[in-house]
Amino acid sequence: MPLAAEAVSVSDPIHTSTPVDIPSNAALRTPEELAQIALEFAATDGWLHRVQLSNDHRWYERLHHGADYDLWAISWMPGQSTGFHDHGESAGAFVVVTGVLEEHRPGEEPQSISPGQSRTFGSDFAHDVRNVSLGPAVSIHAYSPPLSEMNEYELDGSQLVLRTHPSERSKSLSDAQAEPSAPATAITNASSIDQVLTRARARLRRLSPAEAFESAVAKGALLVDIRPAAQRAVEGNIPGTLVIERNVLEWRLDPSSSARLPVANDHDVQVIVFCSEGYTSSLAAAALQDLGLWRATDVVGGFKAWRSAGLPTTPE
Repeated sequence: MPLAAEAVSVSDPIHTSTPVDIPSNAALRTPEELAQIALEFAATDGWLHRVQLSNDHRWYERLHHGADYDLWAISWMPGQSTGFHDHGESAGAFVVVTGVLEEHRPGEEPQSISPGQSRTFGSDFAHDVRNVSLGPAVSIHAYSPPLSEMNEYELDGSQLVLRTHPSERSKSLSDAQAEPSAPATAITNASSIDQVLTRARARLRRLSPAEAFESAVAKGALLVDIRPAAQRAVEGNIPGTLVIERNVLEWRLDPSSSARLPVANDHDVQVIVFCSEGYTSSLAAAALQDLGLWRATDVVGGFKAWRSAGLPTTPE
């Protein structure tokens, strides 16, 4: 079911072979409600194993299809974008899970969306979403009513002009609506997020919460919290940690970066990264090793395992 809200744009409204029928008593969701739904869903861990990465085009899949809203996951490699498009009669919202995306609107400054941040919009809203960063990104999108049509546009000066011929990307929307349970098309040289995660962890000597605590207290290791602010506010904090959100981590800890923090003055510094559950932190630690921080690693189970072990925490 390779379709996603942002991944597919069409020039004319799509009338699929399986139109979305909204029960008369189904209450549609507001953009703000959709943003909360997307945020709460993104915080779960039951969908990450489905994500794939492809240099050829964005991967996307519908993960939930209800009467009043649907949910999609999308992955973005550097340089990938949606092109200008709308969402038919659907209002929507999306939240960035990892990486950084940019939203472009005619006549407006681009808006950068970092992990944990969301964007909301009503029906007939047109935009272009892009990954202009140096790393991959993953986002969760919610639409109400469930997405059933999209229109694609070209930018003429500062005006959007409806595209008269559908792009190649537009075909997959009707295909996905017609076969909502079909498996994603195989992608040459693509890796699943599980494969990427396994390769990253094979390079790390991961630490238990107790080992991380000992390294930080007795050996002066740098304990780095990469969780977004909204997550820290809900879960709490570890005293004495350095908070660096994921989207700027490499720039702050690369000893050769002009934007580095004062503590990042040596490739030998031991950096111990943690997130909420120990998934994103593994990818982040591997990225730091790519910068020459050869002792970088992460905490097995993340903050939740640290808290369960009875180690020191404080509320936000």
